[in-house]
Amino acid sequence: METYIRQRQLIMSPLITSHVTGENEPLTSVLNKVIAAKEVNHKGQGLWVSLKLLPGDLTQVQKNFSHLVDRSTAIARKMGFPEIILPGDVRNDIYVTLIHGEFDKGKKKTPKNVEVTMSVYDEEGKLLEKAIHPGAGYEGISEYKSVVYYQVKQPCWYETVKVSIAIEEVTRCHIRFTFRHRSSQESRDKSERAFGVAFVKLMNPDGTTLQDGRHDLVVYKGDNKKMEDAKFYLTLPGTKIEMEEKELQASKTLASFTPSKDSTKDSFQIATLICSTKLTQNVDLLGLLNWRSNSQNIKHNLKKLMEVDGGEIVKFLQDTLDALFNIMMEMSDNETYDFLVFDALVFIISLIGDIKFQHFNPVLETYIYKHFSATLAYVKLSKVLNFYVANADDSSKTELLFAALKALKYLFRFIIQSRVLYLRFYGQSEDGDEFNNSIRQLFLAFNMLMDRPLEEAVKIKGAALKYLPSIINDVKLVFDPVELSVLFCKFIQSIPDNQLVRQKLNCMTKIVESNLFRQSECRDVLLPLLTDQLSGQLDDNSSKPDHEASSQLLSNILEVLDRKDVGPTAMHIQLIMERLLRRINRTVIGMSRQSPHIGSFVACMIAILRQMDDSHYGHYISTFKTRQDIIDFLMETFIMFKDLIGKNVYAKDWMVMNMTQSRVFLRAINQFTEVLTRFFMDQTSFELQLWNNYFHLAVAFLTHESLQLETFSQAKRNKIVKKYGDMRKEIGFRIRDMWYNLGPHKIKFIPSMVGPILEVTLTPEVELRKATIPIFFDMMQCEFNFSGNGNFHMFENELITKLDQEVEGGRGDEQYKVLLEKLLLEHCRKHKYLSASGEVFAFLVSSLLEHLLDYRTIIMHDESKENRMSCTVNVLNFYKEKKREDIYIRYLYKLRDLHRDSENYTEAAYTLLLHAELLQWSDKPCVPHLLQRDSYYVYTQQELKEKLYQEIISYFDKGKMWEKAIKLSKELAETYESKVFDYEGLGNLLKKRASFYENIIKAMRPQPEYFAVGYYGQGFPSFLRNRIFIYRGKEYERREDFSLRLLTQFPNAEKMTSTTPPGEDIKSSPKQYMQCFTVKPVMSLPPSYKDKPVPEQILNYYRANEVQQFRYSRPFRKGEKDPDNEFATMWIERTTYTTAYTFPGILKWFEVKQISTEEISPLENAIETMELTNEKISNCVQQHAWDRTLSVHPLSMLLSGIVDPAVMGGYSNYEKAFFTEKYLQEHPEDQEKIELLKQLIALQMPLLTEGIRIHGEKLTEQLKPLHDRLSSCFRELKDKVEKLYGVITLPPTLTERKQSRTGSIVLPYIMSSTLRRLSITSVTSSVISTSSNSSDNAPSRPGSDGSILEPLLERRASSGARVEDLPLREDNENRISKFKRKDWSLSKSQVIAEKAPEPDLMSPARKAQRPKSLQLSDNRLTPFHGSSPPQSTPLSPPPLTPKATRTLSSPSLQTDGLMTTTVPPPPPPKSKPYESSQRNSAEIAPPLPVRREAKAPPPPPPKARKSGLLSSEPGSH
Repeated sequence: METYIRQRQLIMSPLITSHVTGENEPLTSVLNKVIAAKEVNHKGQGLWVSLKLLPGDLTQVQKNFSHLVDRSTAIARKMGFPEIILPGDVRNDIYVTLIHGEFDKGKKKTPKNVEVTMSVYDEEGKLLEKAIHPGAGYEGISEYKSVVYYQVKQPCWYETVKVSIAIEEVTRCHIRFTFRHRSSQESRDKSERAFGVAFVKLMNPDGTTLQDGRHDLVVYKGDNKKMEDAKFYLTLPGTKIEMEEKELQASKTLASFTPSKDSTKDSFQIATLICSTKLTQNVDLLGLLNWRSNSQNIKHNLKKLMEVDGGEIVKFLQDTLDALFNIMMEMSDNETYDFLVFDALVFIISLIGDIKFQHFNPVLETYIYKHFSATLAYVKLSKVLNFYVANADDSSKTELLFAALKALKYLFRFIIQSRVLYLRFYGQSEDGDEFNNSIRQLFLAFNMLMDRPLEEAVKIKGAALKYLPSIINDVKLVFDPVELSVLFCKFIQSIPDNQLVRQKLNCMTKIVESNLFRQSECRDVLLPLLTDQLSGQLDDNSSKPDHEASSQLLSNILEVLDRKDVGPTAMHIQLIMERLLRRINRTVIGMSRQSPHIGSFVACMIAILRQMDDSHYGHYISTFKTRQDIIDFLMETFIMFKDLIGKNVYAKDWMVMNMTQSRVFLRAINQFTEVLTRFFMDQTSFELQLWNNYFHLAVAFLTHESLQLETFSQAKRNKIVKKYGDMRKEIGFRIRDMWYNLGPHKIKFIPSMVGPILEVTLTPEVELRKATIPIFFDMMQCEFNFSGNGNFHMFENELITKLDQEVEGGRGDEQYKVLLEKLLLEHCRKHKYLSASGEVFAFLVSSLLEHLLDYRTIIMHDESKENRMSCTVNVLNFYKEKKREDIYIRYLYKLRDLHRDSENYTEAAYTLLLHAELLQWSDKPCVPHLLQRDSYYVYTQQELKEKLYQEIISYFDKGKMWEKAIKLSKELAETYESKVFDYEGLGNLLKKRASFYENIIKAMRPQPEYFAVGYYGQGFPSFLRNRIFIYRGKEYERREDFSLRLLTQFPNAEKMTSTTPPGEDIKSSPKQYMQCFTVKPVMSLPPSYKDKPVPEQILNYYRANEVQQFRYSRPFRKGEKDPDNEFATMWIERTTYTTAYTFPGILKWFEVKQISTEEISPLENAIETMELTNEKISNCVQQHAWDRTLSVHPLSMLLSGIVDPAVMGGYSNYEKAFFTEKYLQEHPEDQEKIELLKQLIALQMPLLTEGIRIHGEKLTEQLKPLHDRLSSCFRELKDKVEKLYGVITLPPTLTERKQSRTGSIVLPYIMSSTLRRLSITSVTSSVISTSSNSSDNAPSRPGSDGSILEPLLERRASSGARVEDLPLREDNENRISKFKRKDWSLSKSQVIAEKAPEPDLMSPARKAQRPKSLQLSDNRLTPFHGSSPPQSTPLSPPPLTPKATRTLSSPSLQTDGLMTTTVPPPPPPKSKPYESSQRNSAEIAPPLPVRREAKAPPPPPPKARKSGLLSSEPGSH
């Protein structure tokens, strides 16, 4: 803008008409408004500016940002000095601003268009060329012309320019302003002359520069030619102030002063700002600099110097200092000047200490060492300083002394530099020892000051302590260092105890930081004092030790001693070791690990130990006077080391510090082990606790996380090994050596050291493991030899306990298991007495490790709760076997938590029950391990067992296992009633039990399915690999859903489509193969239900609970296929699985421990089918007879399927297949079975008769044709059957209604065996008598003790030849025992029928016999098969009550089986209603008294599962 204005003298008003902001408004105001406006309608035009901040000073910016700042870049300097003035910054800039003016319009009608022209002239009137700079980057101009405002009387310019004049020219120059009217007409404008002149001088008469600020100038007439002559107008006053002063002087002298004849009424104002490092506006400073020309004012100027602005002083620093020392030296006769100069010097030094001028420190130092030349200044400065210190009690001198102490560093630099210059010129001999004496005198004065008990001197004492050490490095140049050390020692000792403690310690720290402490002979003087002071601070009796300052001092001492350029340090380290090591140890022990100073003290301790060599260790031990002192020191050290290792003082990622600490600790531990061996090894001096602490420390060191190299990256591991080595091996080998050195003392460390040694052996370093695992054998051998028991049980128990803790904590691996087993076996087998027991122990530990590693792997990496449960059970079974109740119970609760989280409440209850079984109903106190983590606040076992029972009952209730809850509540009720007499608790318990009974009858309780799952292939974990498990499904869970759930856990597993066992190729494959299929549980019924009418709801529980055996049946054919009768060649292969435990239990699955198979012939299949059909008809008839409201349709379909030959084909299939001479000739052994089948066919007639009768009674018009058809077909069928197979009648009481005690209908569930037993009372026809006798005297099937009609597909296999295990019977009950199946006689006592043969497995005839109508309305019904021989007294039907819709079964258990059973066989899986009824009828058949007495419990078969050996094994085949 300035260039534009200069080139064209613009009249501004026409240019801004489009943006008029106000009449006669100055340009500055317009620009400010535009800049401040938030929204400017620039219409896309304007000047766009971007800004960027560049850090650094100008030189640095030009270097770092040369692409932005080059030589052509304009540099605009700050108008004024910056906050920090850089040394060497020479500047001389005068900024002039045209403010405003007021000009008379004179003869004109309108105000003038005023233009101001500014120029610089010297006193001769000569124009200075290019002295004015309108802006940064512009070359200088000689004249500056202002903006012209059109017809404005009071124009405001606010235009600033910079005037640059050489410093030497400033005193001669002035600035002149001329005022001229500008005409809008060019011709007139040329003729216009200046109408006014003003000027201002740059230098005041007193020699100071023009003051900053505004100046009102006098405007003189411009048409006067005299005004063009500088010599003339310079005699006139330039400013209004000067004019007033002259008028005032004239009035005093009565002289005439009439400048008004040349001046005008116009006014003009400017502002100036001078930024100069050479020109001062301060008259006092100017007077001091020019002291020679004004010597009478020296005293005044020295005092006034302290009032001068700091910026002015630092600009003239060198000149000012020169003036001060020149005054001191040249005016040496007057001591007054000495004090004033000293104070002025202190003021300047303090000024340089200000942060604003801190960059002038180099200027001051440069002056001292390069420009300072006062050789005798030290004498005067020392004298004044000594005087101030000696008179510290003079309150008037306190502030001066305090300021002098703050400036002590540079004061002494002046003193020492002066002394150095003196010695350089005159030598030592000139003043003798005067200088040294002055230094001694100064320290003596300081000592006296420090020893004074003056409260007001505290500030001075603190300053002395703070600043006195700063003189050391300078004084040492001209003073004996050793004597200086002595002086400082006396200075420190002069301070009273417990005064200024921190300041004293900081003072000593600065002494240590000085060059003095790096000289060995000086340390000899200083170090005893320092250690003495530190010892007092760290003493146990110290009230308030300053840990921060003490640690800083100690750190600095040790840092100096660690240097290589400070001379010999051995004795100094020894001194610190003797005086401070133990105090530091105790400080560390007593200090909180959260203290901010703990890191420093530990570092100091490490530094001392690190700098101690072997001789130091030996010497230190020799300093202890008694053996007990050594023990105390070692105990302290071991405990401290272990604590520091366990609680990291330094951050984990501060690797260097942690590794250094470990390296130093390791060396110290090794040194102290020698002391242990030397002093505390023999029998008389052995210290058990000391050795124990050593071993625990060594193990803690070895297992410290910072030393576990395998957790680091390879690069980091290599770097650590290269620099520090693997310290674990070093300490591990030392632990081994120390253990073997113990000799007969080893037994004292068993079992306490088993855990620590285990930690060592678990370190994943092969060499270390090989070296330390043999210690285990040594412990076994030691306990075996010295315990007196001839065993190593203590060691064994402790190892098992610790192994469990360590592996669960994440340590140990497969390689460790292998190595541990291998090394233990190697050592044990070589031992004469431990070869057998040691080998057993080695395998036991290996087995435990395998379980624990599996458990840890699953817990850490497998989300499957099922796998976690499996591993937990494996581990707790191990501990149960080893009778380790403490760990066993711990894992029980882990398993309980897993079940609870999965809502497996039944399994959680069984798990807790295992804990309860360990307790007695007694007042014995609870051992701690019995309580476990969430135990109640109890004292006796009875209390704990009671609480556990309550929790277990709650879980059973949630799991709908009310039968188990009732059993436990009975046991608990007896305790309440007869032992603790808690009637209130008893009442609550009985209320609960009542609800359980009600739930059993009324609540819905779906039966779970059971699934067999085989895990084949090496890809599975070891606890699953090539094993078969039976799983208990969830409520309503289908096989497809279950399979999907399993495959989710093993996404890589391949599902097998076949149910046949896989071959070795599958089992040895590295892949995962999974086989899953549904199995049926075999029911086991309690003896108490024998011969009693049991409601179906009660029986349903046993169909799927308390089961241990499961069946799977697969059909196959033998011989040629008969196209007319496929049923004749249809055989069944039945596989029976026996689990390790009964369901439900502590898991939802158990491993199969035994598998047996059997084949069932077509004839047996026919018998089972007939039994099932008879049972179904009987119970359907009963239901309709006793409940007339039931729908008749199911009965219609059932009867139609049996009676109508078009539907079923009659019995022709059986007759064609079995009732032929050819069959009897080929199978003479089946005569008994054929007779049984005929009896079953005959038995069906009375049942059908009753069914047809009831059907007729409930007849509707729609069903009349069907009924007529059924009646017709039945008459033909009955005639045929009675003719061929005889007549059987049933007693009328079978269908009588009888009220129960409760008034509800009790519907007995009549089984096939019962029907046959009841039917023997009425026999007609000679043909029938045979079957009747058969029916009367023998059970319908071998081993079923009656008519156990077990469906073909659900028959349980029993691996071959059970008959050989049972005594043969002469009566008919042994019929089937003559056949292939060895366990037939045991298979029917309590078997609940599984589902009937699948439709695709049956012959067409069979299919026809099973219409849907045969399935009872409750398709979850699973009837029992009780096998009991018929009794002479018929079973009268149970009472019937009006409202019950449920059915009852009268289970009759096989006598032999019941008498010998201790564990009920596992409940069978869910089966269809008709299947269950078949089983139930067989199982409920009442037993023969003869059998009860005659038959002994059968011996277990060779290969059958254990439950199969029990006579109560329901349907075991």
